[in-house]
Amino acid sequence: MYIPEFNRLKDQAVAVEFMRAHPFAVVVSTHGGAPFATHIPVLVREAEGRIRLRAHVARANPHWQFLQAERESLVIFHGPHAYISPSLYGSRESVPTWNYAAVHAYGQARVFEEPKALTEVLLETIAVFESRYLDQWHSLNEKFREKLLGQIVGIEIAVERLEAKFKLSQNRPRADQARIIQSLGSSDDSAISGVAELMKSQGLGACTPSSSPGTTSHPEKDEGAGTEDCDPFAATIDVGKGRKLRRRSH
Repeated sequence: MYIPEFNRLKDQAVAVEFMRAHPFAVVVSTHGGAPFATHIPVLVREAEGRIRLRAHVARANPHWQFLQAERESLVIFHGPHAYISPSLYGSRESVPTWNYAAVHAYGQARVFEEPKALTEVLLETIAVFESRYLDQWHSLNEKFREKLLGQIVGIEIAVERLEAKFKLSQNRPRADQARIIQSLGSSDDSAISGVAELMKSQGLGACTPSSSPGTTSHPEKDEGAGTEDCDPFAATIDVGKGRKLRRRSH
């Protein structure tokens, strides 16, 4: 995907944490020259810097057959996102945008149908999403469980390439970032307030430069941006003809 360098997340540990926090992913491959996608929860394993993704699909879903025929498939992990109003910027000459975070993982898929391997991926899925269900699973009739295993196919993807994009207003002055964080953070919609939390986790909007290993503020990417004004309620507004007006919003 297209990623400006100041939106690129380079820390794999942060990317993996994001993937695990947003496991309901989109698996994409092609069939007959056309895209084919499946929405499923995906388990993320990491060992010695290598990432493996595991999941399962219904046997009736033909995607598992398409996946094993492909040299490379794509798994999209998407997180919080929000509309950003230009009213939150200090400069009047601004336009709306959208903030979001996403991680794309690429690799060749391997499918598996062996009952033991399928049981392992199901038990791992239960452990991640509802560990208290484990006792109920073990109490189910063995023939019933065997029937269920026969109705699914497992998928494993060894990730060969990882792209992480955190588009979080890194190109805006820190005062703008602070206003965005305050505005989004007050929303009852977790998809919107989640952007504010993600921005804070990356050290954006703070008066002092962040030492976060992830993305950082890049005011040089936006004309007139800078770190000299860290008051989220104060901004210098360009009113034209070289005149600027200092305002506070409270």
